Amino acid sequence: MSGQWYKQQWLAVATMFILLTIIWYLAALILNGNQLIKNLERRQQSWSYSQIISEAYAVKRPALPAPHQVVAEIYKSVFQTKVTSKRSLLYHAQITLNSTLLGFVLGSLLGIAIAIGIVHNRTLEASLMPWVIASQTIPILAIAPIVVVVLGAINLTGLIPKALISMYLSFFPVTIGMVKGLRAADKMHMELMLTYNASARQIFWKLRWFAAQPYLFASLKVAIASSLVGAIVGELPTGAQGGLGSRLLSGSYYGQTVQIWSALLMSALLGSLLVWLVGFTEKRMLARRGGQ
Repeated sequence: MSGQWYKQQWLAVATMFILLTIIWYLAALILNGNQLIKNLERRQQSWSYSQIISEAYAVKRPALPAPHQVVAEIYKSVFQTKVTSKRSLLYHAQITLNSTLLGFVLGSLLGIAIAIGIVHNRTLEASLMPWVIASQTIPILAIAPIVVVVLGAINLTGLIPKALISMYLSFFPVTIGMVKGLRAADKMHMELMLTYNASARQIFWKLRWFAAQPYLFASLKVAIASSLVGAIVGELPTGAQGGLGSRLLSGSYYGQTVQIWSALLMSALLGSLLVWLVGFTEKRMLARRGGQ
């Protein structure tokens, strides 16, 4: 094991992290340096490369903020700001998380229900499956404003429209994964249960459901990430006062690139945490039935 230290996952992750950080710093130097040079030449001021290098990482409104600027903004808005303050990233993350989880639950239930119907009814498969696939060809940026406007007309605002947009994105991978999983049951076991005159319900709960669980959790990992994206996109057209989407939008309005990147990084961290939680639940559940 000690001779294969270079194969360990943490080392690969750490190497990639260092590589990406170096690329990020170089990109920030190039983009912010060009911005500084243009400003100095417009003012007809002399400049040197050492001056540009020293100032490129301290620009107040940089074209691309350096990693330490983004980390400083996150530290300030997470640890030095009250959670109830609208300047706190945790405050905005909690708002986005609420609609993400509600949309994920609704989307998962809808996806499982559609998959069960498709597997047990050929008419539903022929009529419903093409619409399920076609639904994902429509850009979410086009649907989100329509959902917000239509639901707003019947006084449904706030959490519900964002959750429905999350549900729209998350039900598709669950449907596809569950259809594949429910059909993955061993044919010999199916024939054996039919020999025992087992009902469709008994076959489902004693055979199909267990065969589908690995597929279900794989699709849930995709669905929870899609649900987070849906919640953030749903916050953009609503003009919401809270949420990571509104944080991104306000940063875009006022040219606060550090704020935009800190919200993006917080979104990535939140998404990683949610996917990890689904993976953790998968390991616990599959371990109870003797899986890997």
